[in-house]
Amino acid sequence: MRHVYIRALIGLLWLVAAIVCGISGSPQMTGLYIVLMGVFWYSAYTAWKKEKDGKGGR
Repeated sequence: MRHVYIRALIGLLWLVAAIVCGISGSPQMTGLYIVLMGVFWYSAYTAWKKEKDGKGGR
């Protein structure tokens, strides 16, 4: 379960980077960071869902 939290935290860091780039006026980098955030959060969600479904049969 720890890997899910780590992926979510890295996604949160990408979100902060996107906000900072958005404020400083770099739209290309903001878009890239938003995509990276989405990839990490999607990865965390699918890993969480897979782990939750696997433990449901106890």
